[in-house]
Amino acid sequence: MQDAAETEELALSAAAGDGAALNALLQKVQPEVVRRCGRFLPCREDAEEAAQDVLLQVARKITTFEGRSRFSTWLYTVVANCARQKYRELKRRAAEQPVVIDASQHVDPRTTSVIAGSRVDLLEALERLEREHPHLVAPLVYRDICQLEYVEVAERVGIPLGTLKSRLHEARRQVRPWLADASS
Repeated sequence: MQDAAETEELALSAAAGDGAALNALLQKVQPEVVRRCGRFLPCREDAEEAAQDVLLQVARKITTFEGRSRFSTWLYTVVANCARQKYRELKRRAAEQPVVIDASQHVDPRTTSVIAGSRVDLLEALERLEREHPHLVAPLVYRDICQLEYVEVAERVGIPLGTLKSRLHEARRQVRPWLADASS
């Protein structure tokens, strides 16, 4: 618990403009950020690249952290957004490059990991959910991928707990058949 309190203190100090606190905060959260990005991106290199984007965003946007919610909740929002953006970027890059048929040629894993990764079905389902029911994405991402507590998710999304549970149920109902289709 003291570790979480220390992280919160560092975040508040960094948000107030303390550069040393920001450096300490970034160093402290980096392993957790890489791990969280790995929940979205199956290829370690992709997760590490997304984690660098997260740390850069934290450094740039820390002054917007006001301490109204826990720093970890604020951070998971940045993680979710950056990891999903990295996925879109990798997917776009892969689509722009010609498919290599000759197996003796070197294939860049940064462009193939999105296609070969085991969680592509989930990322594709999230993309589809965002197109069809955008209000359902945040509850699903925060609860089922970032594994935040229901109360934290409701607070982060800005809706009552009952509404959150209803949206989460609907999001899971929408995504379930898409994931089943992808696995068959």
